Amino acid sequence: MAGGAGSGISKGGMNHQGAGRAACRTQRRKHADRQRARSGCIVAPRPRRRTRHLAVRHPLRRWRRAKQWLADHLQLAGSLQLDDGAIRALQDGKSLLPIGVTQVSGEFERGAVVACRTAQGKEISRGLINYSSSDARRIAQHSTHEIEAILGYLDEEVLIHRDNMVLL
Repeated sequence: MAGGAGSGISKGGMNHQGAGRAACRTQRRKHADRQRARSGCIVAPRPRRRTRHLAVRHPLRRWRRAKQWLADHLQLAGSLQLDDGAIRALQDGKSLLPIGVTQVSGEFERGAVVACRTAQGKEISRGLINYSSSDARRIAQHSTHEIEAILGYLDEEVLIHRDNMVLL
């Protein structure tokens, strides 16, 4: 079932949208049949008078919905300024590596939504970041191989994975 009215980072919920539930439509039925159908009871099948719409769970649609949610319904916690090479990599569908980040703005924790911006300030993408702002500042403009030496641990090799990012 769909979630509530939102959290600290989201704008809204899907309480009454009926996502993922099968729908049943009765045509020219007695009032009792419609009431039973609404309450979830099984109504005896009557040929050519009832249409059943099954909920289809398509993985690509679910992925698109998640990307749309990421683009529209989240408050930004901070931003990353990227160099030209990182911008080209993102446009080619690759993940964001720390070496392509020139500046980190804002205070955020791991899992926060951040904007990726050009040097001119234009927002090109949004994504869920794998490191906190303090760690991101320390590993910015460093190779992936240097992360463990700088931080003392290695959670992820990328700052933002391509599956957790949407291009705008």
